[in-house]
Amino acid sequence: MRFKGCDMNTIKTLTLTAVLLAAGLSPTWAEVHVFACEPEWAALAQEIGGQKTSVFTATTAGQDPHHIRARPSLIARIRRARLLVCSGGGLEVGWLPILLQRGASATVQPGAIGWLMATDYLPILEKPTVIDRAQGDVHPEGNPHVHLDPRNIERLAVEIARRLTIIDAPHAGHYAARLAAFQKRWKTSMDGWTARAHRLASMPVIVHHKSWSYLINWIGLKEVSTLEPKPGLPPTASHLEYLLRLARNQPVKAIIRTPYDSPTASAWLAERAGVPALMLPYTVGGDDKTHDLTALFERTLTLLEQANDQR
Repeated sequence: MRFKGCDMNTIKTLTLTAVLLAAGLSPTWAEVHVFACEPEWAALAQEIGGQKTSVFTATTAGQDPHHIRARPSLIARIRRARLLVCSGGGLEVGWLPILLQRGASATVQPGAIGWLMATDYLPILEKPTVIDRAQGDVHPEGNPHVHLDPRNIERLAVEIARRLTIIDAPHAGHYAARLAAFQKRWKTSMDGWTARAHRLASMPVIVHHKSWSYLINWIGLKEVSTLEPKPGLPPTASHLEYLLRLARNQPVKAIIRTPYDSPTASAWLAERAGVPALMLPYTVGGDDKTHDLTALFERTLTLLEQANDQR
């Protein structure tokens, strides 16, 4: 092909543009497209990838990640992805397989370098010994809400950096530097959080759903009971009456829910038991002060401390 009136640099630029377009990439930027199932993993991928990545999150803090519709817009997004980062452990089983079947490339299919499920790399709590639907919405793989232990965030950061280095080898130094910087900042934050967590140890709480098990395990909170009589089942009148008697007979410092849990049951119990109903951010974007992963843990600890000091 001849390019009349073009110098060699222009010819090279046009050739690169053609290559990028053939690969389905914009010629103005060639970042690694990352498809994150949840906001916490989007935030972590952005921390490690920086300007070399373009990160999209399929859900918001106001959405229950168990129950998402596989919209055409999500299918269009996952088609561009070279790295998929999700919680796994069955959390996205109702919608992620549909996206993979309808639009995802081989790069992000199970077993490929672009397929990254957090639960494959982290210690898992609450693995059931018996799988029985009568026990409610129990995940056979164990509890998938792994991100609320800050130690797990650092562990997955290492794996995200490793995957990006393989997918985008020319920028390996960029990812290594950003990982090192993140680890340094995270360690400093962790030192402060650990001291604060020690002071909250054994704080008794009632939770709406088993979304908080990793936070409870890390801090050492005491889970008195759950608003759901069984995982995934809405609170019943008889169960709430049972919880009211429970809260009146032993100290409970807070009733905890996520931004996407209905506030009705926790408000009912809080009013009658005199216990604060506490909406913790749960993930990045969970309230107007939780804009990144550091703020997520800062805000969570602050709200727990305030509730602990009230009674």
